[in-house]
Amino acid sequence: MRSMETTQLDDAESTAKRFGELITRLAIEAGYNLDSGGGGRSALARDTGMSASAIGRMLSGRSLPMPSQLESIARAVRTDVRTLLVTAGVISEHSWPHATKPDVLSVTQQSPSLSPEAAADAWGITNPGIRSMLLASIEQAIRLQEASSRKVERGETATRE
Repeated sequence: MRSMETTQLDDAESTAKRFGELITRLAIEAGYNLDSGGGGRSALARDTGMSASAIGRMLSGRSLPMPSQLESIARAVRTDVRTLLVTAGVISEHSWPHATKPDVLSVTQQSPSLSPEAAADAWGITNPGIRSMLLASIEQAIRLQEASSRKVERGETATRE
């Protein structure tokens, strides 16, 4: 019979492996080129504030990140912490149930500092592909609006012929 300590070690290793596989998939979907020489590991390290070696150990499934690093990892791979932990099997679905979300607030009720990520969270968008598409669309709309506002401030008007 296996000792409790050996079983716990095996469980931790398989959890780290699942977590690494999930982060690898999400990072690729988020646009990080993780191929050798692709620069994606360095970019992911920069975007998460982790060392390149810690990223390498995490992606290979040799270690789990520190709890304090989960938010920056989730942000970099365009998901939320809950999705990372539940999907990778670090915690069960029941350990961190979905909070009931009220209907999306009207524009007048929203915080003026509502980020695209917060909007996706408020709408309950957790699927990484859909979330990535939504965040990219929101960010592009913000950039276009800012460019349009700058033109108006400079007195430039767009005319259609």
